[in-house]
Amino acid sequence: MPRTNDGARVLVTGGAGFLGSNLCERLLNDGHHVLAVDNFYTGSRENVAHLLDNPRFELLEHDVTVPLSVPVDQIFNLACPASPPHYQRDPIQTTKTSFFGALNMLDLAKATGAKILQASTSEVYGDPKVHPQPEEYWGNVNPIGIRSCYDEGKRISETLFFDYWRQYDIPIKVVRIFNTYGPQMDPEDGRVVSNFIVQALRGQDLTIYGDGSQTRSFCYVDDLVEGFIRFMGTSDDVTGPINLGNPGEFTVAELAEKVLAKIGGTSKIVRLPLPADDPKVRQPDISKAREVLGWEPKVDLDEGLDKAIAYFAKVVAR
Repeated sequence: MPRTNDGARVLVTGGAGFLGSNLCERLLNDGHHVLAVDNFYTGSRENVAHLLDNPRFELLEHDVTVPLSVPVDQIFNLACPASPPHYQRDPIQTTKTSFFGALNMLDLAKATGAKILQASTSEVYGDPKVHPQPEEYWGNVNPIGIRSCYDEGKRISETLFFDYWRQYDIPIKVVRIFNTYGPQMDPEDGRVVSNFIVQALRGQDLTIYGDGSQTRSFCYVDDLVEGFIRFMGTSDDVTGPINLGNPGEFTVAELAEKVLAKIGGTSKIVRLPLPADDPKVRQPDISKAREVLGWEPKVDLDEGLDKAIAYFAKVVAR
């Protein structure tokens, strides 16, 4: 992967996934050379098809549980199934991806001197007893539940990052991502925003788990990517963890009503049993992101839903 004076060599693991493909596009627009690595377990070549003609973009099929050696200046480690249906399909592989993926990318950063960002998650807070969730909160996570492969996998990846930072002085960045949505989401990934939009567009009933009173905060993907870029651009002494998400809090029922109002049709809301360990509340405290990164989301839920609906309408029509 070549480097010019005005562009870094950037590795994005999970680069053909939802977040990864959006990040790759932004990095290319910023003038960088981008190597997207993906094993296509949940990522899609279609997500990056529009980037393949760019001479500064390269796509490599590779599993991050296997070591990788490439010249690189920055690493964004995003590789991991992130929706419950995907990460619960093969929970052992999910845990391996979180641990060995982080380990191998940290070893690459150590060998090359690269700065490395870990995409962690708000799920490290579990079903929180503190609300909203600040970075100082240690969480309330079930270590042996059906979500544990993801929740604990991300927690151990954070442990590895900070141990490498303390032991080897690796320049790390750890970001805790709250619910994010937008173009290039998998319509079948089971996440609440894509679920509701796709169900409404298909004229199906919208499925709510439990009574719909559980809350979530929804961040549009462009805002999240901006946070990634700003965080990576900070000095080496800024390690995080830093929450990135939209602090606007909505119940799942409110989200369903918004989607129905925007799409129309005959869909109704139906309720199914609540899955085990489903968090009752989720809202980021983004004070640190505001102070350290000068970052806060710009796209509100109504505007973001309009953009997401336009994207999914094209996907569903195919």
